Amino acid sequence: MLAARNAVVLVFALNGLLMASLVARVPDLRSGLDLGNGALGLLLLCIAFGSVLALPSAGFLIHRHSAGWVVRLGVVADGIGLIVGGTGAALGSVPLAGAGLFVFGIGTGVWDVAMNVEGAEVERGLRRSIMPRFHAAWSFGSIAGAAVGVPAAALHVPLPVHLGVLSVVAGVAVSRGTGSFLPALESAPTERGLSAWREPRVLAIGVMVLAFAVVEGTANDWLSLALIDGYDVAHWVGVSGYALFVCAMTVGRLTGPVVLDRWGRAPVLWVTTVAAAAGILLVVLGSHPVVVGLGILVWGLGAALGFPVGMSAAADDPTRAAARVSVVSTIGYGAFLGGPPLLGWLGDHVGTLDALLAVAFLMLPAALTVFASRTPAVTSATSA
Repeated sequence: MLAARNAVVLVFALNGLLMASLVARVPDLRSGLDLGNGALGLLLLCIAFGSVLALPSAGFLIHRHSAGWVVRLGVVADGIGLIVGGTGAALGSVPLAGAGLFVFGIGTGVWDVAMNVEGAEVERGLRRSIMPRFHAAWSFGSIAGAAVGVPAAALHVPLPVHLGVLSVVAGVAVSRGTGSFLPALESAPTERGLSAWREPRVLAIGVMVLAFAVVEGTANDWLSLALIDGYDVAHWVGVSGYALFVCAMTVGRLTGPVVLDRWGRAPVLWVTTVAAAAGILLVVLGSHPVVVGLGILVWGLGAALGFPVGMSAAADDPTRAAARVSVVSTIGYGAFLGGPPLLGWLGDHVGTLDALLAVAFLMLPAALTVFASRTPAVTSATSA
């Protein structure tokens, strides 16, 4: 079980590494293709489209093969996508770069579902909450990706070289690591009983995950800009605010299992919805730097547990875990399609900082759906 746990930590970290490596080179992607911000935003949507289209098939692939097989498929697709996308930027070809990002999105989507399914299985075997720490490993991987990406960009390392080398390293590590995954369980046929898309509990968990994904994604996309535009602070201050959010969220994921095992999923998640909303309100209305900084900390802690606990809840029944995690992930990834453009449109009308208030109100449906995360009294394929 220890080897399987370490293997899951590895694949989460590598997933974050590759994503952050791409994000760190987005300015080079923009300059290589000579795009404006609007056109770049549309190009980056290719990643989200690829993920959303691939996610529904992830459950079937895991049922048909195994979580380890799908993770390996995902890292291969990611590698191909990064190399093609980087080559497109180097050649100044928008269609080629877009095709690469689309393939990268496909790989990221199926990889995400498979590693969460395997993580839930390890969590069941350990009989204690650990999924948030797997997601913390993703955060550490993203920090490592940024740490490598910054000097690579400063040294003008060609995109295909930088992303290609990391893809090969990740592919070799994933191939070795997934060998320690737990043996695949006998899964329930996907056609038996209600489809996961028609299960009220699964859909409620999906809504909860969607809300938490928007709360987390909004900080990733808009927090720095909101501080800069709303409070007229220096660029480095805005970036520091985002770094503070990432640190708070990572701490929340590392320490979250302790409170989850002590108090249970639903009560803890309800408190985190309140914390996330309160943190956003402090950021928008606080005015004073100390109050705003406190708001960022509370926001990060509040955003920490919703997504990983949602994955665990969807996978409570191991025989239906793949299908249900696939559905919840598909709904959650909708945040990455609709969230950025909607908040951008709202920011143009009311200001970047005040637009964050809409995200605080989104915690209301999250607070109403967190109770779906409670562990069912009976988890079996027939009860689905």
